[in-house]
Parts: sequence; C-alpha cells; structure tokens
Amino acid sequence: MDKARYKVHFGGPDRPAGALRDLLFQRLADTPAGGSVDWVTYYFRDRPLARELVQAARRGVRVTLVLEDRPRIAWANDAVKDVLSGKDGLGDRLRLLRLPGVPAPRGLAWKPQVHEKLFAFSHPRPTAFIGSFNPSGDFPEEAPEILPKIGDHNIAHNALVEAADPEMVALITGHIRQLHRDGSSLLYRFRPGAGKDADLGHSRIVFWPRLGGHPVERLLREYGGEGRIRIAASHIRHAGAVRRLVALARSGASVEVISEHTARRVPARTERRLTAAGVAFRRLGAEQDVPMHLKFV
Repeated sequence: MDKARYKVHFGGPDRPAGALRDLLFQRLADTPAGGSVDWVTYYFRDRPLARELVQAARRGVRVTLVLEDRPRIAWANDAVKDVLSGKDGLGDRLRLLRLPGVPAPRGLAWKPQVHEKLFAFSHPRPTAFIGSFNPSGDFPEEAPEILPKIGDHNIAHNALVEAADPEMVALITGHIRQLHRDGSSLLYRFRPGAGKDADLGHSRIVFWPRLGGHPVERLLREYGGEGRIRIAASHIRHAGAVRRLVALARSGASVEVISEHTARRVPARTERRLTAAGVAFRRLGAEQDVPMHLKFV
C-alpha cells in the first residue's frame, strides 16, 4: 500500500473532543459552489454538521447524503432528520434507507442496516474519508442518556482514513450515489457483482452484502505460526475469525487483540476463549468510560 495515498486521522481521549467531526466540518465548509459532497453514515446526531450540509447545498454544492432510517436505537437520528428533511433541508438529496430483509428460519432474524461510514469531497482535491467514525454526538448535547447506548464518537477511540487515490475516491463516490439512487431495493443488494471486491492493485475495497468467506477470516488464513497479528476490533462476533485467531495462537503465532470494554460488542465468552488459547487480549476505554470503535488488523 502506497502511504502517499492514505492518511489516518485518530480520535480519542488523548485528542481534542470532536477532532474528527471538526475535520469533516472544515472540509465541508471549504467545498465551493460547483463542488460535491457525498456521504453515507449510520448514526448522525450532529445538528451543526447537518446545518452545514444544508448551507453547502444552498451555496451550490451538490450534496448527496444516505442515512440509515432506523438504526439500533431507532430515534437516534430523528433530530438531524428534522434538520435535513424540513422544507429548508436537502430535499431529494437526502435518502433515508430502511433496508428490506428476507425470510429467515425460526429463531433467526436478518435485520440489514446501512452501516457504512463514508465521506467523500471534491475539494480542495478529491478525497474520501473511510470510518469507523460517524457523527453520533450533538452540540449542544440535549440527550445525554443515549450516549451510553450508542457511544459518543466525539471522544471515542476512533479513526478516519483519508484516501486520495483518484480511482478509489471515484469508486466510493459512485457507490454512495448508487446507494442513494437504488439502495432500498432488495434486488440492488443482490445484483451481479454487488458483493464483489474492488481490487485497485494497491488496495482492495470489500463490500457487503456478500456471498462466500468473510474477508477478515480470509486474511488471517495467510498467516501461520511465525506470524504476528495485532488487531483493534470494537466488535468480535464472527465465529470463523475467532476460530482462526485461536488456531493461530495455538500454532505459535503472536496474536494481540484490543477491543471494546463492554460485553455487548465483545462477549465475555469470546474473551475467555481467546485468552485460553494464548491471545494477548485487552479491553480499552473502561478507565475513562470512552468507547473503543476502531477496526483494523
């Protein structure tokens, strides 16, 4: 991977609160008339950021926003939806998606959601920011009771990866616009190539929904007993990846995992299984009561 194509922006308790949302806010404010801003996100509670999107559209920026209509905490996005969908909002440039599911066997449920965090800008040069961050905090915060449930990303261990490769930015921008146009269709999500990786030579983008093996599990299969694997993962639930980490640790590989401090995202049984196999496992954020939302290997 060419380092010149990427820059990682971290957030966390050692950074100013709101550092990542401030980065998005400034890029948005700097986008001139005739430029474009294309976003898709899961939680969006930041009303000043939403108002800046509206202001950008008013000055002639082409704004495209795709937002999950019913996240896990169903009312979380309502205040921002009011800002963006009112008579002075974004109009048809806002797309609220509520994805249809499919019938599942008894005892199972598939509740698909828009869980991407992508923020693309045309100026000052084409750039896309790839989350784990999404703007889940508000200014001022008028519903603090929600933060323990969804995590305040303005203080969380978090990141935005800034991609400047023109081909990647164009691909991400096109993906967001296609979601805006067709994303609520079940047929769209299972069209030929919908879950196909985008291999750019220097980098690969993996999309969901997809058929076949999990890409993290596939990546881990490239390593053996001589490997050193370090992972930051806010959520660890994929059984195949856990099995592979256990097998790697037992084969002599050095495996380190940093995860979220709550048991909802990383069950205690997963922690016990990994540590029993020799994985160096640590939960982050409990001392300062901040979420850990990073995801990288």
